[in-house]
Amino acid sequence: MKVVVVESPAKAKTINKYLGQGYEVLASFGHVRDLPAKDGSVDPQADFHMIWSVEDRGAKRVAEIAKAVKGAEKLILATDPDREGEAISWHVVEALKERRALKDLPIERVTFNAITRDAVQAAMRQPRDIDQALVDAYMARRALDYLVGFTLSPVLWRKLPGARSAGRVQSVALRLVCDREYEIETFISQEYWSIVATLATKAGGVFDARLVRADGKKIQRLDIGTGEAAEAFKRDLELATFTVANVEAKPAKRHPYPPFTTSTLQQEASRKLGFAPAQTMRIAQRLYEGVTIGGETVGLITYMRTDGVDMAPEAIQDTRRVIGQQFGDRYVPGAPRRYSTKAKNAQEAHEAIRPTDMSRLPKEVSRHLDTEQARLYELIWMRTIASQMESAELERTTADITAQVGPRRLDLRATGQVIKFDGFLALYQEGKDDEGDEDEGRLPPMQADDPLDRRRIVASQHFTEPPPRYSEASLVKRMEELGIGRPSTYAAVLQVLRDRDYVRLERKRLVPEDKGRIVIAFLEAFFRRYVEYDFTADLEEKLDRISNHEIDWKQVLRDFWQDFSAAIEGTKELRTAEVLEALNELLGPHIFPDRGDGTNPRTCPTCGTGQLSLKLGRFGAFIGCSNYPECKFTRQLAASGANGDGEGASEDGSPPGVKVLGTDPETGLPVTLRDGRFGPFVQLGDAEEGEKPKRSSLPRGMSPSAVDLERALKLLALPRQVATHPESGEPILVGIGRYGPYVQHGRVYATIGSDDDVLEIGGNRAIDLIVAKETGGGFRRGSSDPGRPLGADPETGVDVVVKSGRYGPYVTDGKTNATIPKSADPETIGLGEALALLAARREAAPARKGGRSRKAAAGGATRASKASSARSPAKKKAATSGQRSTTTKSAAKKATAKAPAKKAVKKASVKTSVARRKP
Repeated sequence: MKVVVVESPAKAKTINKYLGQGYEVLASFGHVRDLPAKDGSVDPQADFHMIWSVEDRGAKRVAEIAKAVKGAEKLILATDPDREGEAISWHVVEALKERRALKDLPIERVTFNAITRDAVQAAMRQPRDIDQALVDAYMARRALDYLVGFTLSPVLWRKLPGARSAGRVQSVALRLVCDREYEIETFISQEYWSIVATLATKAGGVFDARLVRADGKKIQRLDIGTGEAAEAFKRDLELATFTVANVEAKPAKRHPYPPFTTSTLQQEASRKLGFAPAQTMRIAQRLYEGVTIGGETVGLITYMRTDGVDMAPEAIQDTRRVIGQQFGDRYVPGAPRRYSTKAKNAQEAHEAIRPTDMSRLPKEVSRHLDTEQARLYELIWMRTIASQMESAELERTTADITAQVGPRRLDLRATGQVIKFDGFLALYQEGKDDEGDEDEGRLPPMQADDPLDRRRIVASQHFTEPPPRYSEASLVKRMEELGIGRPSTYAAVLQVLRDRDYVRLERKRLVPEDKGRIVIAFLEAFFRRYVEYDFTADLEEKLDRISNHEIDWKQVLRDFWQDFSAAIEGTKELRTAEVLEALNELLGPHIFPDRGDGTNPRTCPTCGTGQLSLKLGRFGAFIGCSNYPECKFTRQLAASGANGDGEGASEDGSPPGVKVLGTDPETGLPVTLRDGRFGPFVQLGDAEEGEKPKRSSLPRGMSPSAVDLERALKLLALPRQVATHPESGEPILVGIGRYGPYVQHGRVYATIGSDDDVLEIGGNRAIDLIVAKETGGGFRRGSSDPGRPLGADPETGVDVVVKSGRYGPYVTDGKTNATIPKSADPETIGLGEALALLAARREAAPARKGGRSRKAAAGGATRASKASSARSPAKKKAATSGQRSTTTKSAAKKATAKAPAKKAVKKASVKTSVARRKP
């Protein structure tokens, strides 16, 4: 028997079918070992010795593999074909060595880029050893991330209350978001005007021409900066005689895009499908691991973590054949196309992301997939096919027009573009975020010296706009351009920033939270080198050189640690005043914006003499007055937010904590933004006796500073109808409830994800969510909820589903229920993660002692507690007056605990009380 180790149970099940008898395929469920989350796991003083531990879940997997290899003929490691997959194989071997389970057993490493029968069997015929250089690069990256996290994070905790932690790559990604926000805040808009003439040929053809030159001088975009200047040009053009000076038509070609890499797939799926990067990777993983088609489980796409853009020769030939069948020979170029990546530090060890079989058309495959999988597969198929299609042929025409006003000459230009042959555009175009050659329309026939008639002259006012905030897709693109991170890290980096509340998604754009801006300002002030883009990219390049056998991994760590540890030492004596002053300086435009009246933006608006400054409290940062405690003015960091807690009313006469946004045009009632017990909310009118005013909470992720009158009125209009159900004809509503934004059809509710804006969600999206919920997708409250199926447990064959329970989402196989932790997204959790949670839950099952389970003992304690409460009226009265929890716990302990245990509980209680009193 040959034992094969892969990563996921879904992959194990598929490969077992391909290999047949004589093989036993087991899943490691990812890494079986990890660095313990404590100091000392990486020891710089011992030449970066790393302590790896096998956690509970990993121990079970290692035990299963050790049992299987006992008496086996060979151990074959078939984990993913990337640096992380190489490390997993290495960890499995090292863990088995620690158990003395290998002895002289032969070990082979195989990799395959696609999970198909041919690819797997071909890989088995070409084994190799574990690539130690790839393992070294993994260990170097892991050690660097650990040293930064466990050394820098404590500095943040001490100096910046409320800060979570800092990561090596995450911090640089956060800096990109914060730098863009700073650009937006400091941007000064400029006025400019454009002049467009609508002209007609003698044959009646009408077109637009733009003013581009005056008196021999070229007019740039911002040159006409006032309405007076624009009106002067307009008056001259209304008196001018127009003549065609020159017409030039040039052929042009537009070439197709290369097949997807991890980065470009995440970007395009975000633009076209609205998928977050983490969601895209989850769906792609399922397509890679395979689905059942025609009675056989087969992987539909190649490995989805890659920065390579080329394809295998046989795949290219397969693609060209499908193009000929589906579009005709005219769309097949004379020679196959070859692509090379332009990404910095790219590693092209793998093919691009492509279908494993091009003849599997999306319309045929879709009936075997859920909606999300079908949409992503179609996107990958179209991009792959288009990459080998003929180029589009265009014709670009430019007409130069002369406008003569007496001795003065003004020049205008008209452009037109038509597609002569659509080529790959017949199948695929990039998302709208990218610049593309659209069909602008053909100019009417004209020749040099032809006279033209003036129809109208239009002068339009414009203002320059700041750069847009990053979307998740554009941030991934920018990180790739700078060489920051790697394909396998992009989704995780973005998720960490959101989980730590350093950024939020607002209208699908990344907005830095104040907490995130403070962290970046601190790092820029005292650890600037380590959040520099070039430094991080250079470190990534060194990791690549390690994987290429070029440099020693421990020397990279030594060089890094020497400077980094010195920087850490330099912050130990930092006084709070120094930190605050540095943050005041760096965050000035954000927290102390110019008031526009010439006054000092840091002057306290309440006392008029104190200076505003950043303050650090138990629950994070805020702005306070230097005259505290005489002046108690405070506010949030963003000056554009709601009023602070300073004494007195605000400038508009509203009480503290209330901001007047305007008046509702329908009712004439004031619309206000208020701070409530459960967070900010908007309110229409004021509370009157016996009648509550209409209110609406702000959805999670929406900053109070972003709420204006228009948005407040939209919130107050909820719930609103956005669509009609295609079958029942009943309305589909959107609203905000106790558990956040939702869409509703009758008694069916579907949660609106964080990637959708409750105020902007459209009818089609709302229908998709409701239909998915009604057909078994998503979550439904109540005992009748069938759950979202994840797949079958490869060991038992039992289906595993995600459900929404009374106490939150959970996964279940019908016998065991495991709560989904807050760090995981129930909408994106996969089968592998679910099986790991279920396994951990079973291992943590209550142990029996003396014939009674812990659950039974707890039940006895509860009964004893109730009996004790019943016997003691005094205690019952105390519980009613606000001490119910303490009294009940105390009674339970008296009924079940021994004296020493009770003493220990009392001691712990004292420690907790003391800790809570500390500032």
